[in-house]
Amino acid sequence: MNLAATATNESLAQTSNVLIYSAMAVYLLAFFAYMAEWLFGSRSKVARTAAALTGGDRKSPAAQVKVRSAREGGSTAVLERPEVITRSASGTRDLPDGPGAAGGDAQGDLYGRIAISLTVLAWGIEAAGVVTRALSVQRAPWGNMYEFNITFTTVAVGVYLTLLALKKNVRWIGLPLVTTVLLDLGLAVTVLYTASDQLVPALHSYWLWIHVSTAIFCGAVFYVGAVATLLYLFRERYESKLAAGLKPGSFATSVMERLPASATLDKFAYRVNAAVFPLWTFTIIAGAIWAGDAWGRYWGWDPKEVWSFITWVAYAAYLHARATAGWKGRKAAYLALIAFGCWLFNYYGVNIFVTGKHSYAGV
Repeated sequence: MNLAATATNESLAQTSNVLIYSAMAVYLLAFFAYMAEWLFGSRSKVARTAAALTGGDRKSPAAQVKVRSAREGGSTAVLERPEVITRSASGTRDLPDGPGAAGGDAQGDLYGRIAISLTVLAWGIEAAGVVTRALSVQRAPWGNMYEFNITFTTVAVGVYLTLLALKKNVRWIGLPLVTTVLLDLGLAVTVLYTASDQLVPALHSYWLWIHVSTAIFCGAVFYVGAVATLLYLFRERYESKLAAGLKPGSFATSVMERLPASATLDKFAYRVNAAVFPLWTFTIIAGAIWAGDAWGRYWGWDPKEVWSFITWVAYAAYLHARATAGWKGRKAAYLALIAFGCWLFNYYGVNIFVTGKHSYAGV
């Protein structure tokens, strides 16, 4: 009976590996589709009027852009104000959002929809791989870094797809998300891979489901917030150049004009970070309770505990700064990226390079 159960578990583990590799292949196809969305979108009205946007008359409240084009009888063509570009009023930074990665182009939008469909398919396959891994070890599928990685990427993509299902304007996250998911899964199946095995005694607790699952979800949402924050910095600099009368390059114009306005990106990043911060607080508290059950103390300044607290402080500082008028914008964004950097080090750096009671990397 034990031999049969062992053979079944090994078969499930192999199936899980096949599913993870299959998910990576579909994610790769989705990556190319997202690239096609951006490339074909660059042929849209956004790209064709890029020169007009950087060189037009931005002082007029009507914000019409006059462009000298092909002349017929010496006349000058006057384009209607595009939806994405100029200021809504003189002297403000309140800009409309861009049309998205497809750039308002029908062919670009088609590739974008294909990319989303492939992302949904890859997510389903990867989720099946995570579930199969859990069945092969008969426990929660996050007992080592390999399992944490495949679960984390599944949750991160799930957060993205959920936002899309809620009709949120987040298709611009697709390309950076799938790119980093591929990198993370590549790292998981090469460097971090660990064969199916049972947990160390300290992890045999129902708190494994509570504490680690919330940590994974928080990390996935923090990641989405970090992507939005990084893009905010690029978009805000681009808008500042336009406000100063400078002319960004054609590539920067084509990309930046399709993103949401910097104010939208800033608000989105703040909201997702603020929404998940209480859950991160609960994650630390749950970990302390679990430590009390497992090791007889709630807090022992273990490296993982220390960096979890540092991450909490960094995000608390960001949220406080973001709510303070003098720290909105770039300064607060830098704090958000530092906080996410702390989270990344807490996972990769502490697990791999630092020895402690939380050394369950398995590599």
